[in-house]
Amino acid sequence: MTQTRKDGRGAGDLRPVTIETGLQRNPEGSVLIAAGGTKVLIAASVEEGVKEFLKGTGEGWVTAEYQMHPRANPERQRREGRKGQIGGRTQEIERLVGRALRAAVRRDRLGERTIHVDCDVLDADGGTRTASITGGYVALVLALDSLRKRGLVKPGVLREPVAAVSVGLQQGVALLDLCYEEDRDAQVDLNLVATQSGEIIEVQGTAEGEPMKRSEHDALVDRALAGIAQLAPIQNAALEEARIDVARLLG
Repeated sequence: MTQTRKDGRGAGDLRPVTIETGLQRNPEGSVLIAAGGTKVLIAASVEEGVKEFLKGTGEGWVTAEYQMHPRANPERQRREGRKGQIGGRTQEIERLVGRALRAAVRRDRLGERTIHVDCDVLDADGGTRTASITGGYVALVLALDSLRKRGLVKPGVLREPVAAVSVGLQQGVALLDLCYEEDRDAQVDLNLVATQSGEIIEVQGTAEGEPMKRSEHDALVDRALAGIAQLAPIQNAALEEARIDVARLLG
């Protein structure tokens, strides 16, 4: 079954995705990723040292923070953290982004240093967490390359590129890269993180009404992996434009 969506895309098409680098002067890596109406500004910052549980191990750490700009949505929202604790959704997304990006790195080759990946959502139209991971990988590579240029890391510190994308089930059809309305109305929505070679890192999925069939789940995963294959060249092109030779980090 084919389905034409409100924006004219086919079921297996991504929204237009762009990744710009070098938006900020100070972070070791900075990226602006746009996926349709979603825009996320991402900064990767290197800090020497690790938390107590890693001291003396020789291993580094990659962690993430995620925040919505007050006008990322149609109605202004109060910034989290100003009054009260950070919300559960934000904590969940931060942990997801951190786990995803750690999967891209061999921490035993990073040394005892921490890379903080800060994701600030400027405009939200669905897929903010997946855009944070896809763009966060590019920012992470920029930060790793800055360490390589200083002789602090060697080839092999980067395990494999990673990206993430959302999929959803509507009227029995698996749709790739949901905008807000599609995500809101989907029978099932699912986020998938995977490597460039198609190995799965994490799957988050929920059936909003009736439970999904195994065949529907598998169709969503297949659709998402096809989306990762479309995102990888966009990530690679952004790094090439920034004159980053990723081969010097892989190994």
